[in-house]
Amino acid sequence: MGPFLRAACLGVAGLLLAMPAAAEETHGLSIFGDLKYPPDFKHFAYVNPDAPKGGKVSQVGPGGTLTFDSFNNFILKGDKAQGLELLYDTLMTRAFDEPDAVYGLVAKSADVAADGMSVVFRLRPEATFADGSPVTADDVVFSFETLKAKGHPSYRIVLSDVEKAEAIDPQTVKFSFKGELVKPLPIEVAQLPVLPKAYYATRNFEETSLERPIGSGPYRIGQFSQGRYVSYERRDDYWAKDLPVNRGRFNFDEVRYDYFRDRTLELEALFANTIDFREEFTSKDWATGYDKPMVADGRVQKLSLPDETPSGAQGFFLNTRRPLFQDVRVRQALDLAFDFEWSNRNLFFGLYQRTASFFENSDMKAVGKPSADEVALLEPFKDRLPAAVFGEVYVPPVTDGSGLPRENLRKAQGLLKEAGWTVDPKDRTLKNAQGKPFEFEILLDAAAFERIAGPYVKNLKAIGITANMRRVDPAQFELRMKTFDFDMTIERFSLRLTPGIELKNFWGSEAAKTDGSFNLAGISNPAIDALADRIVKAQTRAELVVAARALDRVLRSGHYWVPHWYKASHHLAFWNKYAWPDVKPKYDRGALATWWYDPAKAAKLTAH
Repeated sequence: MGPFLRAACLGVAGLLLAMPAAAEETHGLSIFGDLKYPPDFKHFAYVNPDAPKGGKVSQVGPGGTLTFDSFNNFILKGDKAQGLELLYDTLMTRAFDEPDAVYGLVAKSADVAADGMSVVFRLRPEATFADGSPVTADDVVFSFETLKAKGHPSYRIVLSDVEKAEAIDPQTVKFSFKGELVKPLPIEVAQLPVLPKAYYATRNFEETSLERPIGSGPYRIGQFSQGRYVSYERRDDYWAKDLPVNRGRFNFDEVRYDYFRDRTLELEALFANTIDFREEFTSKDWATGYDKPMVADGRVQKLSLPDETPSGAQGFFLNTRRPLFQDVRVRQALDLAFDFEWSNRNLFFGLYQRTASFFENSDMKAVGKPSADEVALLEPFKDRLPAAVFGEVYVPPVTDGSGLPRENLRKAQGLLKEAGWTVDPKDRTLKNAQGKPFEFEILLDAAAFERIAGPYVKNLKAIGITANMRRVDPAQFELRMKTFDFDMTIERFSLRLTPGIELKNFWGSEAAKTDGSFNLAGISNPAIDALADRIVKAQTRAELVVAARALDRVLRSGHYWVPHWYKASHHLAFWNKYAWPDVKPKYDRGALATWWYDPAKAAKLTAH
């Protein structure tokens, strides 16, 4: 995964299920409250159910990968193509105007046991794979067992307490759970991709491949060129196209993902009409890069949409597996050297806000001193937590924006001295007691980040630290990230509206030892493990928020990253040949999932 998006967990939802008092068959599963949509709902409120089908859209995917060599989306190996989720259905699917609800897709209903230790799904008999074969309970069981045993390590972490899956009959499957963290598991398994058992009977699931896979979803892979582009063709024979959860969605005949060496080329491709749509992540380009004739005359549209989801956590992540970064005073000193105010003013045109929290832009962000409820959760770990956790929550320092934050750098030098690092008067470099210089590498995969890291490197040099920027090709970057072969890197990951078991993949002790996990910093802390468990066990939204704020305090006190910035909006640019519903889904950008091709607009472009 690239620096712009690190998904919570490979399409596995981190949602918490509100258990009914007794077993009850339902058309959807919800968290802490009632479902918005009744059993007889016709479509989601944020779609146009009469949206026409047709047309094409080409884009650069949001995942940030710059190449691909595999259509196997479920294993650690290889660089996966963007858009593969279009091939696969799940038992249930998200509603994006609710923070925590899924509704029946392959499964027409779910029945959660009164004790929460199992769930039964009843499948739709009309569900079929793209080759016409039926989707059965055996396929669901195969999918679970294969993903848990052979899939990406993230599946193993999230599904560790799913004990077994069994086919009761061809249209009925039962999942059984173990342990105490069973609350989110019905929704976790409800959103696993359903794979065809027969297809993999003659293929090695654990190998990368560019053979076109078979799924039961709305699209199939069309033409592609390895590392350059991949096109998905809408299936006219898609079995679920008229289900309520799908009406008004999947409107394009063709969805294409194009790949470029860097984001400058992406922008040029948009203006050249090589691609149709792009989400802009670079503030400089958004502010100044669209001064083009096709933007001025309206052929290319710029659109900003509010983002009401947690903003994500982007920053310089420190790999504490490295001895150099194991002292928290060292990590805090590195935070003090970053001048966000200068970067925002000179690089970002003032468009960003500083990120302080791992739960930024949400009510789960810790502020001020801990509440009594937070203290109650933190007290059992008091002897293993810094005293600062029980005071004002850590906030990144503010600078004067000069580019050389002298006061902060003096504080950084003091912390480094306490940690055993002193400036050698001969060469003005920072060295430890053994005379080893303080030197490390910042691993990058995009040229755009060099202008961000450059001023930071300069400030580090001012206090005797040598930080070397190293940009590598996408394949090498992915491999090094998967194996945690870096000192410092720039990454971004996003949390769900209602976080759950996937938190263990970001910050859990087991994930710290698991290649391919999202625990980049190598965090291994029993208090963090326990607080993540409390989030999963929360019986109400209020309990979850308290536990998340307590967890946020502990994470921020550990100084595992140098936080960057966020914007609570999506910046979209596209050729003016699309239309969209009047209502945007509250918790999604809506583009391109609910948009459609407008032939009248397209004709005007052609006539221009």
